[in-house]
Amino acid sequence: MSARSVIRHETWTLTPDREPDAEAITYAMECVVCGKSSVVGEDFVEPQSWVLEHCGENPSHHTVWLWLKLWFSTMGPGGRAKVGRAEGARWN
Repeated sequence: MSARSVIRHETWTLTPDREPDAEAITYAMECVVCGKSSVVGEDFVEPQSWVLEHCGENPSHHTVWLWLKLWFSTMGPGGRAKVGRAEGARWN
């Protein structure tokens, strides 16, 4: 008897974790050019304001990373896996 593999392709979706016991969703921005970053906040406005100010003071710094934490990755109907921090996230 030989082993047989079954491979199934699924569609994955990222959505905010809105469960009652979920950690707060936080946002931060980081300049790709110089590595400086905004404070981490639960409201997107503060990191966004930092980016606009930083780019205004440094006109050649117009590429930024957006770091998000905590989202769910959902696989197909009924499947659910907690993802946690994005790969490379630099805050605690």
